[in-house]
Amino acid sequence: MINVGLTGGIGSGKSTVLKLFEKRGAFLIDFDELAHRVEEPGTETWKKIVDHFGHDIIHDDGTVNRVKLGAIVFGSPAQRAALNAIVHPAVFEEWRRRIAETRHTKDDTVIISDVPLLIEAGMQSLFDCVILIYLPPDAQIERIMKRNGFSRREAEERLAAQMPIGDKIPLCDFVIGNEGSIRETERKVDEVWKAIMKLPDPGERPRR
Repeated sequence: MINVGLTGGIGSGKSTVLKLFEKRGAFLIDFDELAHRVEEPGTETWKKIVDHFGHDIIHDDGTVNRVKLGAIVFGSPAQRAALNAIVHPAVFEEWRRRIAETRHTKDDTVIISDVPLLIEAGMQSLFDCVILIYLPPDAQIERIMKRNGFSRREAEERLAAQMPIGDKIPLCDFVIGNEGSIRETERKVDEVWKAIMKLPDPGERPRR
C-alpha cells in the first residue's frame, strides 16, 4: 500500500485533481469530510465546539454553521488555533482508522488523503510522498471569490490564513500546476501517477 498526502492552497482545484486520481484507481480520503463526520451533532467534538464557540454557531437542526464559525476563526488566529485543537485529534483518529481498514482489505492500493493544512501541520512524515496542487495566489483569490461568493477582502483573509503556497513547493515530492486547461492538468496527473506506481515498497525505503 502506498500512502500519499495531497495538499494545496484554498481554491487551487484539489477536488478536480483528486477525481482524476480516483479514475486511475486511487482510494481517496477527504479530511474535510472526516471533519464533518467527527463534528456531527452529539459527538464529543461537537460538544467541545459548542462549549467553546457557543450555540450561535449551530443551525436549528444541530449541525455546525460553518459560515458563522468560519467568520470567527478566519478573523482570529487564536480562535483558529482553538478550533484546530478541538477538531484535529478526532480527525486524525478517524483517518488512522480508515487507513488501517483499507490496508486490511486492499493492501496493494494507493491511498490519497486530501489534507488542506498538511504542510502547516508538519504531517509530511506520515506519508510515503506528498503532492502539491499549485495555483498562483492571484488566481486562487479569483477562484475563491467566484466559487464562494466572497468579497476580495474575504478571499484574501482565507488565503492569508494559510502558508504561502510558493513556500510549500520545496517541501513536497510532486507539484501539479493547475492553472492550465483540464487536458494539461490530466497530463500532469498521469505523469505523477506513473511515478507513484514506480515507488519502492514503503518498508524498503527510509522515511523522511
